[in-house]
Parts: sequence; structure tokens; C-alpha cells
Amino acid sequence: MEKNDGRQKKPFWKKWWFWAIVVVAVGVGAAGGSSGGDSEDKNQQEAKQQQETEQQVKSTEPESAGEGKNSQEDEPETEEESDGIPTEYKSALRSAETYSEMMHMSKAAIKAQLVSEYGDKFTEEAAQYAIVNLEADWNANALASAESYSDTMHMSKAGIYDQLISENGDKFTEEEAQYAVDNMKADWNQNALESAKNYQETMAMSPAAIKDQLTSEYGDKFTEEEAEYAVSHLE
Repeated sequence: MEKNDGRQKKPFWKKWWFWAIVVVAVGVGAAGGSSGGDSEDKNQQEAKQQQETEQQVKSTEPESAGEGKNSQEDEPETEEESDGIPTEYKSALRSAETYSEMMHMSKAAIKAQLVSEYGDKFTEEAAQYAIVNLEADWNANALASAESYSDTMHMSKAGIYDQLISENGDKFTEEEAQYAVDNMKADWNQNALESAKNYQETMAMSPAAIKDQLTSEYGDKFTEEEAEYAVSHLE
């Protein structure tokens, strides 16, 4: 039988050796956690370093591949590229040549057509290149246009001149238009007669009204003699 000395025993959790054990255990756990964190950081750094190395290796591969591609693309320049003239400029020049040779247009009319929103829509620079490099005889173009007006529309000499220089017409210079009317071969009396017949047949105009129309400054601009000839030869 145990002897009771009258003193009560302390609970174990109040004793010093218990708390010493707890402190040691906590310290070991913290050290283990810190060691694990250091190990994890080290692994991440190694993985990152390996990834950077792989990227550096990959970055060198396209460089050599690109050199091979450039060597394949280093082909001789085409004729259009070798002379340094843009393709648009050359296209504008070809269009200008067509307008001059086929339609006998003036320099100003060709340029207006090249840049027009309702025409060729070339840039100002391309159109200017075309005009500067276009080889054309503008006097000959004016003469061809004048002869066309005479043959197909039976216009008077003054009417043709006005049409050639008009800003809303052919846009030839005054010198070019004068050259045309001075050098064209036309029977102005016959032109007046053909115009008179047209007024008589399509508009049923009287001879007096026809004569006024033929000589009017706002009409056909024939001379008095040409208009008189026309009216006197109507049936």
C-alpha cells in the first residue's frame, strides 16, 4: 500500500519536462518545413534553368533555318523591279499610250482620266510619270479629234475649236486646237447642210429657225454664208 504523504501530485502537462519536449518537437517540425521549402525552391530553379537552356537552343534553330530560306528567296529581280520603276507607274503609262493612240486625247484630258474616281484611279504621282514619259504628237491628236467631229457630227469650224479647248470637252491647248482647224480638210457648207437636215427631220424646225440655230453663238456657230447655203439647199 502506497504511502500518502499528504501532498497532491501535479498533472503531467504542468511539469517542466513536458514543455521541453513540446518545444523540441516544434523546432524539429519548423526545421523540416524549412528544409523542404529550400529543396522545393532548388528544384524550381533547376527546372527554370533547364527551360531557359532549351529556349536558347530553339532560338538558334530558326536562325539557321531562316538563313536557308533567305538564300532560297534571293532570286534574280524581275525586269519591272530591277529598273526601280513601280509597276503602277508603268501601268499608268500604258493606259496613257492607249488613250493617245486610240482615242487621240489631249495631255490634260489623259491625266484627268488617269486620276479620275470614275476613270483609272491612278495616283497623282503615277499619272504625272505617265504624262512626262508619254511620247505623243498633241497637234496630231487635236487634228484627229477635229476630223472626227466633222465627219460624225458635222460640226462647224468654230464649234470644233470650242469643243477642242473646252474644260468640259477635249482640253487641248489653244495652239493645238488652232492647228487642228487650220489643217483639217472639211466642207463647212456641207456640214451646215447636214446639220440643217437633221434639225428639219428630227425637230421639224422651219428654215428660218434652222438658220438661226446654225449661226447662233449658243448653237452650231456656222457662218452666215454657210447657214444660208444650208437652208437654200433643204428640200
